[in-house]
Amino acid sequence: MHLRLKYLLFIIPMCFCFGINAQIDILNNSPRFTVRGSVVEEDTREGVANVNIQVNGGAYTTTDSFGDFRIEVRKGDELTIRHKDFETIYYTIQSNERILVEVEPNDEDAFSSLRSKSQKAAAFNSYIDSAETYLKKDAKKSIQFVGDALEVSRSKKENGDAYEVLGDIYMFWKQYDLAVSNYTISLQSKASNQTRLKLANGYRLNENYQESIKEFNTIDKRSLSNYQQVSLNEGLGDVYKSTGELNKAIAAYNAGLKIAQKHLITPKVTDLNSKIAEAYSSKGEEQEAEQYFDKSLELANTQNKKRAIEEKVKVADFQNKVNNFSDEIELRKQALNDINSIEIETDSVINNESTLTSQKQKYRIGKAYAQQNDFGSAIGFLKESIEEAETKEDLIVQKDATRKLSELYRTTGDYTKALETYQEYMEVTDKLYRKKEQEISQAARFRKDLSTKQNRITTLESDRELSESQYQLTVEQSKRQKTIIYSLVGGVFLLLLVAFLMYKYIRQQRLANNLLALKSLRSQMNPHFIFNALNSVNSFIASNDERTANTYLTDFSKLMRAVLENSEEDFIPLEKEIELLQLYTQLEHFRFQDKFDYAIHVDDKIKVDDFVIPPMLLQPYIENAVWHGLRYKKEKGQLNINISQDKKDEIKITITDDGIGRKQSKALKTNHQKKQNSKGMGNIKKRVAILNDMYKDKVDVFVDDFQDDEDAGTKVVVTLKRD
Repeated sequence: MHLRLKYLLFIIPMCFCFGINAQIDILNNSPRFTVRGSVVEEDTREGVANVNIQVNGGAYTTTDSFGDFRIEVRKGDELTIRHKDFETIYYTIQSNERILVEVEPNDEDAFSSLRSKSQKAAAFNSYIDSAETYLKKDAKKSIQFVGDALEVSRSKKENGDAYEVLGDIYMFWKQYDLAVSNYTISLQSKASNQTRLKLANGYRLNENYQESIKEFNTIDKRSLSNYQQVSLNEGLGDVYKSTGELNKAIAAYNAGLKIAQKHLITPKVTDLNSKIAEAYSSKGEEQEAEQYFDKSLELANTQNKKRAIEEKVKVADFQNKVNNFSDEIELRKQALNDINSIEIETDSVINNESTLTSQKQKYRIGKAYAQQNDFGSAIGFLKESIEEAETKEDLIVQKDATRKLSELYRTTGDYTKALETYQEYMEVTDKLYRKKEQEISQAARFRKDLSTKQNRITTLESDRELSESQYQLTVEQSKRQKTIIYSLVGGVFLLLLVAFLMYKYIRQQRLANNLLALKSLRSQMNPHFIFNALNSVNSFIASNDERTANTYLTDFSKLMRAVLENSEEDFIPLEKEIELLQLYTQLEHFRFQDKFDYAIHVDDKIKVDDFVIPPMLLQPYIENAVWHGLRYKKEKGQLNINISQDKKDEIKITITDDGIGRKQSKALKTNHQKKQNSKGMGNIKKRVAILNDMYKDKVDVFVDDFQDDEDAGTKVVVTLKRD
């Protein structure tokens, strides 16, 4: 049964609380964020697996066995959803939103429409979306929605999603032990590399370092995306840094940096350079640390302002550590200007908990001037820091800056101001103490409330497990009863079954012989080429171009006749294969004249009668070059087939194209194309392996990129030996 797209995009808007990070990211023209979505059958709600999801910015993924996907995008990116059983979908990303694609099995023409959340959204998805909406604003309400989602959950997969979101809530609110527990439960319900990475990081933040290392090391890196591999190595480096194993930390960071540089994951390149610098700094290797900080600072300046400020502050801290106060002051002043411009542009004040507040930087600048004995400048910046901290109610900075100012007055001999300032310091300290007491009390109540919510969810899980256990027991009893009944009935029909199987076996043997002969003929020609070629003939006839259609059909019949004549042979003369390639390439060029030109060159010194070749060995590579390389190239491409002889008993057949290359082609392929290509290439490999085993390494095939630029192209070299 084929699926046709009935309901196209079901967009569920996601409302997010924009704190200071979001406010700063607004300044970036294209901040990245992750959208989640599902592709399901409309009637059964079962997920459609292996749907190709691609963003014009380059990101690519596929739906998992449940039909779910996650992909990083920017606002304005075009999302492309492809599958062999429904029409390709294009959608422009407007915000962080949940995307639901519903397909209905029928034979009608595909059509699409936007569906509202209230009309078709499942209750589970509605609760999960609400939980994510309140995740950063109201932890208790967010957890309540997760509990509601679990009550209506219909599968282990949905359970896993709910517990993963619950773990995300606890991670954000720094309840790392609860986060670890819920990520573990999520993984018991569904396997997910993303969740395992979160679990490993949760262990690290909860200071379960050995458990974190074990979790990171048990993840199969081959199953991870490039970004996830970078995150894994970065997480390992963070753990080793926390345990003081700085050499291991640097090795892990470098492994992640290598992958990030290879795949142009620019933000991670910046982060990892910075973390390597910090690790070298912790080791006391200041020269190496400074080299990596220079790289990270240069890269950060090419990114959004927030990231640039963060790196300037981090490098300034390093300069302070190595007593390079002049460079520290310069960097902090640059950061201060950027912070002020951000607050003006976003019309908001950066949260006091951030390290990127102007009052903190002014305090640090004042301390640096004091280290240089420039007491006048130091006092000026400390006063500004105190005034700003008081306005913004940042008691910690106000306390530290007031104490430092009192010390400077005492150093300069102004004991009256020193005493007055010290008294102000004591008053601020008292205020801060009272505030901390309140925060501790609030944190205790908050923790208690979260524990109550978690207990409710744990009770739900226990009830669910009990219900499933009772259901399983009933099922097992029913199975045993059915087994007894079926055994009695089976004994009655045993003799009839044996007779039937013998008759069926004889027929199957006869049928198998016929199928083997048919398969030998059918497998020599790519069904896609026959189908597309006949479509071309049809289009020529439809346009009343009988002459062109007749010419094309005549050449096509010659090719088919040659293929069938050679289908029973292991090897055919090289001359025949060249004629077949010329005819096939001519047909492909006939259909795609505007896409490529071609040239076939045979070295004059080659005696084609002296060499034999497996029939149709080269055709799939030419087909790949045309259909997956040259066909998608914007400009007109070139296909070259060159047969040369460097050694007496050996020739090389080189097929090159300047198409889009294997990497881009793979990203553009549909699921069906991937299967067909894999099957075709697999058949060639098997044929070559068998023939080499029989005839002692007669054929060798090598495939590589043709060039290093954007349109990399593909190069295939087939080495053919004489006897």
